[in-house]
Amino acid sequence: MLSTPVFSGSALSGSRTIASQALPTRLRPHDLLRITDQGASEVLEGCFDHLLPGGGIWPTEERWSIRLHTDDDIDVWLISWVPDRSTELHDHAGSLGALTVLSGSLVEYRWAGDGLKRRRLDAGDQASFPLGWVHDVMRAPASISTGPTLSVHAYSPPLTAMSYYEVKDKTALRRTRTELTDLPEGPHAEGQSESNPKGFRA
Repeated sequence: MLSTPVFSGSALSGSRTIASQALPTRLRPHDLLRITDQGASEVLEGCFDHLLPGGGIWPTEERWSIRLHTDDDIDVWLISWVPDRSTELHDHAGSLGALTVLSGSLVEYRWAGDGLKRRRLDAGDQASFPLGWVHDVMRAPASISTGPTLSVHAYSPPLTAMSYYEVKDKTALRRTRTELTDLPEGPHAEGQSESNPKGFRA
């Protein structure tokens, strides 16, 4: 992904032709999980310290993000989450997605066809999002703040749009709007950054 190639020939061998006919990307969910895991490791190792908020002071009012890598196949982002700010129910349009939690915990509410299912993702946990996945993500409530809640997200092909939804009568999903965006998990802090757009180390 970041300091090494995003994928190798072995990651695609045997499934490239079949998969490329069915999905809009040659990367599979397991590739995205590997990439977010590698990105998380490199963030923890300090490889992207030059991209983090100045003075180590993380935003506390709105989500913050920085693009770690982008190419024709994938976008990789680091996101900092704040309390009481959800993403709203949304999908990622024609992009597959995945995440790895670096620190803190997230809660995801996923549309399961007949209602919302909840799961908690703690530091070290991963999740992938196939086409059509509708979810809402937020920082898990915590009685004591022990630092930022951080996660690395990957989208392939790079994110271009998101649709938003509401639950009707607890049993049906209704799309309310679609927005063009390349921001991870929808609009958030004005301090978001797209510096270092190719993911190269300084």
